Amino acid sequence: MASADSSVVLLAFPDMTQSLNTDVSSSIWTILAYMLVTAVMTTQLGKVGDTYGRAKMFNAGFIVFTIASAICGAAPNIMFLIGFRIVQGFGAAMLVANSGAIVADTFPREKLGRAYGFISSGWGLGAILGIILGGVLTTLFGWRYIFYINVPIGIVAIVLSLKYIRDKNIFKRNIDLSGMLLLALALLLVSFDAISVAAIGFSYLDASLIALGFLIIIFLLWRERNTKDALIDLSVFKSRVLAFSILAAFFVSLGYFSVFFMITLYLQGIVGLTPLNAALLLAPGALIGFLLSPWMGRLSDKIGARIVATIGISALAIAVLVYLTIGPSAATFSWTTIVLAASIAGVGTAMFYPANNSAVMANAAQGAYGSINGLLRTMQNIGGLLSYAVVIYIAATAVPRSVAFQVFVGTTKLLGGLNVAFVSGIKIALAGSLILLICAAALSYARGKAHHLDAHHHAAHWQKSK
Repeated sequence: MASADSSVVLLAFPDMTQSLNTDVSSSIWTILAYMLVTAVMTTQLGKVGDTYGRAKMFNAGFIVFTIASAICGAAPNIMFLIGFRIVQGFGAAMLVANSGAIVADTFPREKLGRAYGFISSGWGLGAILGIILGGVLTTLFGWRYIFYINVPIGIVAIVLSLKYIRDKNIFKRNIDLSGMLLLALALLLVSFDAISVAAIGFSYLDASLIALGFLIIIFLLWRERNTKDALIDLSVFKSRVLAFSILAAFFVSLGYFSVFFMITLYLQGIVGLTPLNAALLLAPGALIGFLLSPWMGRLSDKIGARIVATIGISALAIAVLVYLTIGPSAATFSWTTIVLAASIAGVGTAMFYPANNSAVMANAAQGAYGSINGLLRTMQNIGGLLSYAVVIYIAATAVPRSVAFQVFVGTTKLLGGLNVAFVSGIKIALAGSLILLICAAALSYARGKAHHLDAHHHAAHWQKSK
């Protein structure tokens, strides 16, 4: 449900923006507000799950997400929609913060790769359904039904979750509310003002507020060193495997999260495809990820996460290289290039995510499963949030902003010199993604060989580090 929601909103973005009679700088917050909430709340809600029960938080997350989805579908204006996307993001954070911890609680460490492979497979299936259902629902019924479709799915999920998922271990943790507020303020300043720069242009006020956001992050990290049960538990970075695995996930999100968005813009704004046809060209990648993830997870259990995850990141980098060969007009468009790149990326995601997730959770203390899984998700979401902000800025400065934002909402197909400039902007962003993925691959390989120690040893080590 979370995976389908992430892809389906991108597809419905143009229709949503026009239907609510708003502009891109406002409607983009239907995506960014959701990401901001999940980035800020995931670590803390994972910690709440450690304290009060991971199953309770997971089950409550389904209820919140489903109710918020129904209300999003009925939104009368953009501000109402953004408000309940925030609520929906809170429900999603409850789900993703605790799902990985529940898996780690249920499976032995030597089988975590296989388990996370099935989780990644489910994510791939959700992406496929999001692309197909999103295109069909948006085209035939309108954007509101991309949210309404979550209601029957959510009801079934709630029934199954309440029936089968039970709490196994509870560990008392304190909640770092001040740290959470500082992180929320910092990310809000950076993301909001980055979008403002993209929409309006550079101003010293926006630059100052972005700098203030990064200074708050630096202060937060300094503060966390001496805070008990901190929002970001810096002690986990004493473990080389944990530190480099989490940082690799951050750089993968920063480098690759917005590539789907960029290529969708290219297919609609340059080639002139409908949202559904554009998404169907990208569907083979999601299908490959769905099919390969369990097998890749088992492979990482056998040979270790280091090699599998690093090759996976390398595949994502190769996919970006293929995307860099796209032509600047519909006349030079090749659908085989898009399908090939999407397929290579599908292999990359199938290899990286199960292997990397298992490396993180296999080297985490049992008492901190929720907070460590939450930290991993938080770092991924922060990377994704910054990725969108950077891409929107680069694309919006490649051509006149008014034209660029018409492309974003699907009302303009660029012609002549403008399409060349716009594709040049996309390629600059893709080149930046490639550099970040190379950094991610280096971090992934540098993590070294993981040692899957027993749970008692990890618990003792975690308590000692605290």
